[in-house]
Amino acid sequence: MIDGRVFDDIAQSLSKLLPPGAANLKEDFERNAKSAVQGGLERLDLVTREEFDVQMKVLERTREKLTALEARLAELEADHQS
Repeated sequence: MIDGRVFDDIAQSLSKLLPPGAANLKEDFERNAKSAVQGGLERLDLVTREEFDVQMKVLERTREKLTALEARLAELEADHQS
């Protein structure tokens, strides 16, 4: 999951965009912005970098096996046709 500080940073950045007269709403806005951003990201189907890297390794091994099987099949077909 994403580090909670990221949500805090986003909320603070957004609160800086508020006009000066809305300074008393800053804390409430930051809390609501953090909640909205966090909720939006949680609805996405995201994976961690670690999970992504593991799946990439699995895919690489699968491709290697597929290539080897295709070569073996071509070899067997060539032998069969001879």
